[in-house]
Amino acid sequence: MPIEAIETRRLYRQVADQLRQLIEAGEYSPGDRLPAERDLAEQFEVSRPTVREAMIALEVEGLVRIRVGSGIYVTSTTGTMVAMPGTPLESPFELLRAREIVEGSIAAEAAAIATSEHIARLDEVLVQARGLPHPGSRTLSLDREFHVRIAGILDNAVLARFTGQLFDQRINPYFERLSSYFEDRDTWKLAMREHQIVRDAIAANDPAAARDAMRRHLTRSRERFERNFGEVPPEGGEEERFRAGASR
Repeated sequence: MPIEAIETRRLYRQVADQLRQLIEAGEYSPGDRLPAERDLAEQFEVSRPTVREAMIALEVEGLVRIRVGSGIYVTSTTGTMVAMPGTPLESPFELLRAREIVEGSIAAEAAAIATSEHIARLDEVLVQARGLPHPGSRTLSLDREFHVRIAGILDNAVLARFTGQLFDQRINPYFERLSSYFEDRDTWKLAMREHQIVRDAIAANDPAAARDAMRRHLTRSRERFERNFGEVPPEGGEEERFRAGASR
């Protein structure tokens, strides 16, 4: 069964569908290692993050097992489709890109009117979040609360609710599995530092800086999920690249 180039939207689902068909047709048997991410991306004519999302989808279904640093192996020829009742499972990368656009604008508007009382409410969340183990339900809750409180500065219930709903889209099996591979105590510390930069820009009543800080934070969140499974970090590491970005 030949691999077909992907042409339309929701790419990761279509890649997962084709790989599922290959597995069910016996092209790959339990125990077989799938081609490398780079090779699959070239064959499907999609990005490597798209292939990565497809692999996560297949692992959630029970068809493959991701072994970080080793590869991705077929575990079964029959998977279980996973769905959220009444809610489509959007691409994690699409979700974060949407948040960059929406929450960047919200942060800019918030910075224009933020008072010391608003900043104190953000500080409450930041203090509670320090040093917590990640990933976990508590850190996820506080992360959400920080973003919702920024939207709350605008005193617009629709924007606050929408921000929370956007965040809640990540509470699904695909995003949880991505988090299990790419989020840890170090990424949480980096995210908290990025939150602090957002907070400081809002406290300074600097809309342009607040917009840039929020978009940079969410861009980095997306980039943390875009690494290869088992990929060696670039020279200098995440910490150095964080400092370099913060200085721009």
